[in-house]
Amino acid sequence: MGLFTRSSAGGVREAKGDLVLESVTKTFGDFTAVDDLDLRVPRGSFFALLGPSGCGKTTTLRMVAGLEQPSAGRVLIGDTDLTGSRPYERPVNTVFQSYALFPHLSIRDNVAFGPKRRGEGDAVRLADEALELVQMAHLAGRRPAQLSGGQQQRVALARAIVNRPEVLLLDEPLGALDLKLRRQMQVELKRIQTEVGLTFIHVTHDQEEAMTMADTVAVMNKGRIEQMGAPEELYDLPGTACVAGFVGQSNLVPATVTGSDGDHLVADAAGTTVRVPRSRAAVTEGQVLFGVRPEKVRLHPLRPESAGSDVRATVTDVSFTGVATQYLVTVPSGGQWSVYEQNLDVEPQSTRPGDEVWLSWNPAHAFVVAADDVPEGAEGKAFIATAGEAS
Repeated sequence: MGLFTRSSAGGVREAKGDLVLESVTKTFGDFTAVDDLDLRVPRGSFFALLGPSGCGKTTTLRMVAGLEQPSAGRVLIGDTDLTGSRPYERPVNTVFQSYALFPHLSIRDNVAFGPKRRGEGDAVRLADEALELVQMAHLAGRRPAQLSGGQQQRVALARAIVNRPEVLLLDEPLGALDLKLRRQMQVELKRIQTEVGLTFIHVTHDQEEAMTMADTVAVMNKGRIEQMGAPEELYDLPGTACVAGFVGQSNLVPATVTGSDGDHLVADAAGTTVRVPRSRAAVTEGQVLFGVRPEKVRLHPLRPESAGSDVRATVTDVSFTGVATQYLVTVPSGGQWSVYEQNLDVEPQSTRPGDEVWLSWNPAHAFVVAADDVPEGAEGKAFIATAGEAS
């Protein structure tokens, strides 16, 4: 790949356009962290790489930043090949979970550091504009130690934005914040990205962060992208068991396709006949996983007369979470399902552990994925797919 000359480095810094990864692979010894990855992130979009620890998302980010070089493949912005260039030569900035602010400098001087280093005469003005954007201009004279974690995060973001990079990388930037502040910053980050129009690439294991902010989410697993699309698409119609379990929570049941009924597949799930629209099935024959989200399931004290699908169950746990109540129930196969019901009133909870109930759902809300990721020992049983199980 070779080292870039001074003139070519300048060309790299001026690169503009979509971020493109072409057949990118990264190996560490005999371990493949990223495996033949192809990806295009449109310029000006908010893109999220989501996945469990060890899936390759942070390694991918580090290759875009220039902190790692691909073992094979290319990283480009527009038509400009960044492969082999150093981090400071790229039109890329990174905001890390650790804010890395200079403790001896004021907030204004922290943000102005980059423009001053490049010799820009209006560095202070640029810093003030960036601080105004993140709503921190009123604290410009303070030192980092005088700010809260959320305020320091905003300053770190301003310090990156002031450089006007073509691509801004966010590496778990909200991980150190408490839940309430994290949610506030999710809204703020999306607002800022919309205002400045930069390409944001957010790497996280937090599905709420990804789905709240990103235009497009790519779920990674074992160095590859399992599925990519708008957040609502991934949630409503996951294409694999990994995505079904990592993006939200799913009740997944090993099943066997037995036939069809018009536009629906018919399958046997541990002795229960279930149906799912063909348009919502990633596979249409053989052994599969039948899935339905917990909030799509309804709980009834008696068998419903007009349900699209139903199964008898026993309540094992009831958890009040404020906006909803979560029920854990055991189905006849011995597996466990989760049911969420929104709390629309304040009446005392009448359903208790040990109660016999019926579960129902609309077949149009169900989905089918390949059975490749069935957890060990789960054959023939229903189970709740979570990030830990599915990945």
